[in-house]
Amino acid sequence: MQAAIDEARAGLAEGGIPIGSVLVRGDTVIGRGRNRRVQAGDPVLHAEIDCLRNAGRVGTYRDTMLYSTLMPCYLCAGAVVQFGIPVVVAGESQNFPGARAFLEEHGVQVIDLNLPECVTLMQAFIAANPRLWNEDIGEL
Repeated sequence: MQAAIDEARAGLAEGGIPIGSVLVRGDTVIGRGRNRRVQAGDPVLHAEIDCLRNAGRVGTYRDTMLYSTLMPCYLCAGAVVQFGIPVVVAGESQNFPGARAFLEEHGVQVIDLNLPECVTLMQAFIAANPRLWNEDIGEL
């Protein structure tokens, strides 16, 4: 999860939304990404999508785990289900509940760590940037 947090902090430093994600196989990070919607002007470049793009073609995903600092939204959860990623580990879901039920309904094991560092990072960002956050989650 620390690698995902590092990605989130890097995204924030770039002027973006502080959400990070890593794809892990065994003990190896095979992909990493961060929410780059602002930086790239791309409405679908969420952290998990950036992570999967950066991982490239990896064959099967059935032996991987996706870590994200925030519970994935429906867009990202759809990618998890599509590729058959069996486990998602979220840093938190207090600031955004995401699509946990959707993931679980499709057989994905979801682990919510409820990490204070992830909660605080998002709370501070949302308080400072409510319009950008509402744009990101489609509530603008």
